Amino acid sequence: MSYLHSNWRDLDAWRSEGLSLTTTSNEAAKMFDATLTQYTGWYDDSSVDGIEGSVSKMLATDPNFVMGHVISCGLYLISSGKGIHTDEELKNSILSLEGLAAKSNITNRERLHVKAVKEWAEGNTAQACLTWEDVLVENPTDMLALKMAHDSYFYLGYQPQIRDSIARVMPKWKENMPLYGYLHGMYAFGLLETGFYKQAERHALKGLELNPRDCWSTHAEAHVIEMEGRQNEGIRFLSTTLNDWTMGAMLACHNYWHWALYHIEKGEHQAAVDIYDEEVGKRCHSGAMLDLVDASSLLYRLQMEGVNVNDRWRELFHLWESHTDDHILAFNDVHMDGSGTNCEVSRGVGLALCEAFEQADKGNFDKAVDILKPLRYDVVTIGGSNAQRDIFSLFLIYAALHSSRKEHHYLARSLLTERKAMKENAPMTDRLMGQALALHVE
Repeated sequence: MSYLHSNWRDLDAWRSEGLSLTTTSNEAAKMFDATLTQYTGWYDDSSVDGIEGSVSKMLATDPNFVMGHVISCGLYLISSGKGIHTDEELKNSILSLEGLAAKSNITNRERLHVKAVKEWAEGNTAQACLTWEDVLVENPTDMLALKMAHDSYFYLGYQPQIRDSIARVMPKWKENMPLYGYLHGMYAFGLLETGFYKQAERHALKGLELNPRDCWSTHAEAHVIEMEGRQNEGIRFLSTTLNDWTMGAMLACHNYWHWALYHIEKGEHQAAVDIYDEEVGKRCHSGAMLDLVDASSLLYRLQMEGVNVNDRWRELFHLWESHTDDHILAFNDVHMDGSGTNCEVSRGVGLALCEAFEQADKGNFDKAVDILKPLRYDVVTIGGSNAQRDIFSLFLIYAALHSSRKEHHYLARSLLTERKAMKENAPMTDRLMGQALALHVE
């Protein structure tokens, strides 16, 4: 599928925007734009053979194009499926990028991009974000710096930064600039993650007005509707949007996941299973970590609702096997049945979450509760969205309901009361409250 424009920016266009690229190749500059555009919109454009095609063409045209190597390495890193400690090819690519940058007469902006990618590769994700923010202070329309920082904040669980990084630069952009519309979807996501639902919806709808196929705005609007408990509206919105949507979009699987969540909330389990079978499960074979995470989360939610999904777990397990030693993000680790550490977050939170799931799988729900209860306000540090991390809140309630200890039953009631206060129209909460009351706690 071909998207909104094929008149990719050449060297003069980049220069006129104050974002000069150190290359003599117009074609390399255009393929850089094609790659950046697809990454920003999370889709593959068939006119350039997708992101892989545009990267390949870009580097073949100018093998010494530093920013070409920056975006190539950055995309590998941000996918969270590869790291320099597990992938020798990526490690060598980072080393080659450093060497190329050292002997090239590149701009300070480009040099900062190289620095940020190296920091990310070495596990210093927070520092990489600070470096990209340094780029944005002088170059607020540098979408690569903005998008890499935005996605990294998501991984870090830095919710205010997701919002504020866009707020700082948006006034410097003009509506006629390439990729402008995506700012609204990205800003909407940051707003909803920090509880500004009305403002988030306004920006999401503005993004869809500018670009009806903007997956970021679609995603943000789906989140807002979900957080406000408007399940029927959410089902209508996503069924209409996704049926009319380009199915090659990389966030399509995630938006199908949101669609399934609406059905689970309403107790319509077969509809959610059908979405898993027809869309989410099939898309896991893409190899994208987000798709695997969403599939695991969806199956576990269904399992907690009493749905038998055992056969589906077996297939998913085989897809996770090749990633058991990655340990790039704690958020990914806790969605597979394993353990491991990646810096302080995994040691303090990620490993404990994995242990809690393991205890629950063994039927030791009281131990699972004891592990989870002290961590509930620290889970945000593993990253992801509020909607994605909600499974850990549900898991704590589920474990407390199934524990043999009465104090855990009281805890379940308290957590459900808290949940109801946050989202009044919540059929799942009402169902779980019924289960809690049926325990006849004295």
